[in-house]
Amino acid sequence: MNKDDLNLTSAEIGTLWGEYVNGTAVDIVNKYMLSIVEDAKIKLLFEEAIEIFDKQKSQLQEFIKNEGFPVPVGFNESDLKKGAKRLFSDIFCLHYLHIMTLHGLLGHTTSLSSSVRKDLRHFYDNCSNEGMSMYHKTTELLLEKGHFQRDPYFYPDENPEFISGQKFVVGIFGDKRPLAATEIIALSLNIKKKIMEKSISIGFSQVTQSKEVRKFLESAQNASNQQIQSLSTILKGDNLPVPMSWETEVTISQDPPFSDKLMLYHIGFLLQSAQSYHGAGLASAMRIDLATTYEKIILKNLMITKEWFNLMTKNKWLEEPPLAPDRKRIAKDK
Repeated sequence: MNKDDLNLTSAEIGTLWGEYVNGTAVDIVNKYMLSIVEDAKIKLLFEEAIEIFDKQKSQLQEFIKNEGFPVPVGFNESDLKKGAKRLFSDIFCLHYLHIMTLHGLLGHTTSLSSSVRKDLRHFYDNCSNEGMSMYHKTTELLLEKGHFQRDPYFYPDENPEFISGQKFVVGIFGDKRPLAATEIIALSLNIKKKIMEKSISIGFSQVTQSKEVRKFLESAQNASNQQIQSLSTILKGDNLPVPMSWETEVTISQDPPFSDKLMLYHIGFLLQSAQSYHGAGLASAMRIDLATTYEKIILKNLMITKEWFNLMTKNKWLEEPPLAPDRKRIAKDK
């Protein structure tokens, strides 16, 4: 069998489907942000991001069609309300592009790890390379504008040290040992992502037309805020700085730039993507109180995601991914 003529596996079709739906959702937001951004350098990055995905979108469609599967509906221009007032500041838009680039890189890496066929592996290689280039550019521009939030600095020890006894993992009762650098990586990243999640929930709750969606967004916003506080308290306990919030980068506009379907889906995407980072934080946590905090956050997000799923399906907004053959139904229909 020619290795280049292999049929795509269920995992490969699943990743293509997910890349298409998630990518089209973010692409619509990028197009709106391009229309409101005034800073020339930020505008150039959004133009590049839209151009990159336009090329990727065509390739995703081709992969899916060639296997005989229907191309997902995803999101399109009908989900964008052109001419809507500014909902986010230029700096928030830049932070959004930076964070979404990180999510994209994680998605491309996951998709690559599930891919066997050569043309698909090369496609995800290119996606990752383009994502890394965009990450460097957004980072450089955030640094240039003085808005990149760097993680805490440490003072180096003179010699390497080895862990001795159980004191290293104790963190509920008695004295807690200082946070490890490996734990701070996840803490800082999770807080930044929660800040983005909260800020977008605030903005979307102002402009949604649905009372049910607004209620859910307010609930998601409150949960994000509580989780930010929980993780920040741990950093503050070691007198370490906490990432800045971005709520003031959301305007007071009530003019909806997106469909309710897109806004609700986007929050669900952020919730589900965040679980990967919460899991990484839990895996790196070697202090009991830190591990317990992550466990509570993961459980709470599962509950919120269930509410999100129920609301999406109630409105018939959640597209069904390709399913395995229902052998029992096929046998009965014979």
